[in-house]
Amino acid sequence: MTNRKIEISTQSAAETIALGRRIGEALKGGEVIALIGNLGTGKTHLIKGIAHGLGVEQDDLVTSPTFVLVNEYFAWGGGMQVYHIDAYRLESAAEFEALGVEEYSRPDSVVLVEWADRVWESMASLNPLTIRLFHGGGDVRTITLENAPSGIA
Repeated sequence: MTNRKIEISTQSAAETIALGRRIGEALKGGEVIALIGNLGTGKTHLIKGIAHGLGVEQDDLVTSPTFVLVNEYFAWGGGMQVYHIDAYRLESAAEFEALGVEEYSRPDSVVLVEWADRVWESMASLNPLTIRLFHGGGDVRTITLENAPSGIA
């Protein structure tokens, strides 16, 4: 990945999901994505789109793993594996590392981490694509991508 930074505004949940789909389609595999944003900024909507862009056909299967910590989704046709981690309930970077994130990070998978700022000391060494989401009033969201792959905007 590069140091490319992109800022995009979305006007609705549907636009946030569509942006996620474009991000997913641009991924090659092996990426770790850190999602940072307050409650209700659209992290899970964006992840639904990313998963769909990677080939996960059923958006309704993509839910925030707040209590189970990790959800695993499979792309249709045996493609990419998607690991969706919610770090909100983790107390330390050590708990995050104990989930085995480095084992999930393989050429045939993508790792998505919600609330990555809570475990940033473990995330930074993984050189993640960092996505920051901000409320813009109503359904408007400002979404900033750092280390963005080409093909997104």
